[in-house]
Amino acid sequence: QVPVVESGGGSVQAGGSLRLSCAASESTYCMGWFRQALGKEREGVATVTRDGSTSYADSVKGRFTVSRDNAKNTLYLQMNSLKPEDSAMYYCAAVRLVCGLTYITAAQYRGQGTQVTVSS
Repeated sequence: QVPVVESGGGSVQAGGSLRLSCAASESTYCMGWFRQALGKEREGVATVTRDGSTSYADSVKGRFTVSRDNAKNTLYLQMNSLKPEDSAMYYCAAVRLVCGLTYITAAQYRGQGTQVTVSS
């Protein structure tokens, strides 16, 4: 088990910024974020490996930045230039052996989520 707990969600106007954090019990090889809006499928947002390699969904490239602090077992997602279509529940997830948006979306270890709402 790799318990993870997200924080930092909230409501913001379009164009604003939010920073999500995720505290994990260990720093797995791959950590990342996926999101799910009401009535929609899960979407992988960003991943980062232990050595700092990142990947992003096309919809967030240039606006979101994923990072991690391995010493603190903490993952971050800096979200800038937020759009109403970014509104969703955001989940932190951890994968031990592989990495990528598909893997993070189906991760066995994930948190309860934090809500992000962007108003126009």
